[in-house]
Amino acid sequence: MDMKKRIHLELRNRTPSDVRELVLDNCRSNEGKIEGLTAEFVNLEFLSLINVGLLSVSNLPQLGKLKKLELSDNRISGCLDVLAEKLPNLTHLNLSGNKLKDLSTLEPLKKLDHLKSLDLFNCEVTNLNDYRESVFRLLPQLTYLDGYDTEDREASDSDGEADGVDDDEDEDGEEEEDEDGEEEVFDEDDDEDEDDEEGSGEEEVRVDFINVFFSLSEEEQGGKGEKRKREADDEDDDDDDEDD
Repeated sequence: MDMKKRIHLELRNRTPSDVRELVLDNCRSNEGKIEGLTAEFVNLEFLSLINVGLLSVSNLPQLGKLKKLELSDNRISGCLDVLAEKLPNLTHLNLSGNKLKDLSTLEPLKKLDHLKSLDLFNCEVTNLNDYRESVFRLLPQLTYLDGYDTEDREASDSDGEADGVDDDEDEDGEEEEDEDGEEEVFDEDDDEDEDDEEGSGEEEVRVDFINVFFSLSEEEQGGKGEKRKREADDEDDDDDDEDD
């Protein structure tokens, strides 16, 4: 599928000004150039043109809000001047797998004041001596080159927040956990005290029940004794009557 038709399908009945992300990977470019992409995409922030056979980005339209551009696995060998002219707010640029051979081809990127991340994997320029040091000197605005900063620390998902901030957050978290742990210990002691109080109450109830039971038993036994006594007296009276 050619690039122009692919762009038409990606619009899905939207206007170009409604589109913020546009992925055109693996479609066919026209003679190695961008085709069908116009300055009407005024709100476009992410553009992906991976493996579309590009030889040049010279006819790239003006995209003032574009921040991320994916151009990996093409055949671009230079002429990057247009990027600074047409994409003034670009922060991430991926040129991996292109035909970039020397540092001079990267010099136009110095004009991209907001560029923070540049990827050049599988480009011949990466084989130069002191490649990383040279690129960081050439492009001082860069934070990450091929996913790592000048101290060889890998970029995070959020573009590498300061490690100190993360450490402070971890320490705060540990302190909170310790405090919570102490509170839990106190809670356990309170629970034990409550259990003791409940146990004492249950024992008192059992003792009272036993006392009542024995009291009732004694009354019943006393009543039975009086009944036997009355019966015995009645028998004696009957015997006296027979003797008379």
